[in-house]
Amino acid sequence: MSFEPITGRYINITVAGRAQRIYVEMAGEGRPVLCLHTAGADTRQWQDILNDAELAAGHRFFAFDMPWHGKSLPPHGFETEEYLLTTEAYIETVLAVADALSLEKPILAGCSMGGRIALQLAALHPERFSGFIAIEASDFQPAWYDIDWFHRPDAHGGEMGAALVSTNISPHAPAADRWATLWMFMQSGPGVFRGDLSFYTKDASLIERLAMIDTSRTPVHLLVGAYDLTCTPDDAKRTADAIAGATLTVMPELGHFPMSEHPQAFRPYFMDALKRMG
Repeated sequence: MSFEPITGRYINITVAGRAQRIYVEMAGEGRPVLCLHTAGADTRQWQDILNDAELAAGHRFFAFDMPWHGKSLPPHGFETEEYLLTTEAYIETVLAVADALSLEKPILAGCSMGGRIALQLAALHPERFSGFIAIEASDFQPAWYDIDWFHRPDAHGGEMGAALVSTNISPHAPAADRWATLWMFMQSGPGVFRGDLSFYTKDASLIERLAMIDTSRTPVHLLVGAYDLTCTPDDAKRTADAIAGATLTVMPELGHFPMSEHPQAFRPYFMDALKRMG
């Protein structure tokens, strides 16, 4: 029997005055990289990166489940409230996790809503990180769908979520990786995907903050899949153009979840992004 190199542990943090027990997976040695999952999913999206021996030889990867996601249970009393993620709570969570892990200026790599918050942190807290990799990230994307479909009594929210995101996975993605990605959304807790999408589709505050990002202090590199309908290459280019000094790479055979839908195709682009972090 052989174990994979990934190890998982729990940390305890406080966000908005509430105790949160957060599940974190780790692998590798070297420069720290904090990885953020997409809306409605969890840290399993990063498992192929954490299992990559070559990448892990020079980097110490940390990937955590946001509260309400994956193995991070909701806070006590969740049954009496509606889950709606906010920019402020998201930022506080990422910084609290970095503090709890004693990370010294890690690279921050986030996808989708994780990419959006990475750019928020690049604007508001650049001193905490050494670089930002914003994957499938744009300044703002209004919903082209009704987010309430993901939490209705007459519909299975997880299956509805998987149906939506399936349109954002590249046709080049291997079937096994495609279905593994969709399964994560099928397992999402009731209302969690909807709560994440409330943040993603309603908070436009990043637009006015993009000009605050100083890439001479902390590099910013955007990655976007050509098959992404939620954050198109044009959306990512518009965003990169608003950040002086930011760089952008379009990934021709990938969609909105590159690290899990087609990890082998994503690997060279992510390696290049890590090298750009200085």
